[in-house]
Amino acid sequence: MQNESLSWRGFLAARKAERQACDAPRPLRALAEEFAFRTLALLFPQFAHPTRLGALGVDDEAAHLEALLRAAITPLVPHAEGVVDTVLSRLPAVHAALVLDAEAILRGDPAAESLEEVIVAYPGFLATAVHRVAHELYLLDVPLFPRVLSEWSHRETGIDIHPGARIGTGFAIDHGTGVVIGETSEIGDRVRLYQGVTLGALAVSKKLANRKRHPTIGHDVVIYANATILGGDTVVGEGSVIGGNVWLTTSVPPRSVVQFSSRVEQRGGDDGLEFHI
Repeated sequence: MQNESLSWRGFLAARKAERQACDAPRPLRALAEEFAFRTLALLFPQFAHPTRLGALGVDDEAAHLEALLRAAITPLVPHAEGVVDTVLSRLPAVHAALVLDAEAILRGDPAAESLEEVIVAYPGFLATAVHRVAHELYLLDVPLFPRVLSEWSHRETGIDIHPGARIGTGFAIDHGTGVVIGETSEIGDRVRLYQGVTLGALAVSKKLANRKRHPTIGHDVVIYANATILGGDTVVGEGSVIGGNVWLTTSVPPRSVVQFSSRVEQRGGDDGLEFHI
């Protein structure tokens, strides 16, 4: 028992040393969640707290958003004030892009009855909204915080978008569960993805960290459920349609249709029909 007690005390001492050495702000995950909510509330009144409705609520949201961002990134970057100012100055463009995203979802989904429904209820829109903000932080070389934001969004929606991915306007994710978009993916304008789509790398290696590992998707492409597109050299030409369950590791020219096809045989037997796919 004495050895176990000493081991426990030694364990606690090690944890204390670890906390003292850790340079990440302790409440970073909580700050990311609140920052995401505050950003959504500033950009779209549907996310505003009932106590902050009306014109005065906008100033309140903006002030809190600025304070949250400063608190989150000051321990992470040497020139936090400049980063805060730049991120805030880019929010009008982020808002304009998100309006186009919401409109694209509404146009493409017969089940969507209004723009407000898309903004409030669609996981694809929420994931895209958080990504567009996290991407701005990523472009400014803010470490860690963009990744924590994207992981919060992943947890909320089941959609995993690395903050480094470049995504054009009019982007739509339908249903969305299981979508994975890697760091060096490049996606053009008016692209639509369905659930289970993966834009990934052909190989996972630290040696490839600074290389383009994920595919490029051209304008006006539709990628159906559970398609997997891999590789930094893989380009899907504009106007193409990638069918469900397709596994693609080579480029396809513009206006291609790529389908997963199976030959179906019907065979009669003593015990009835059997189907072989």
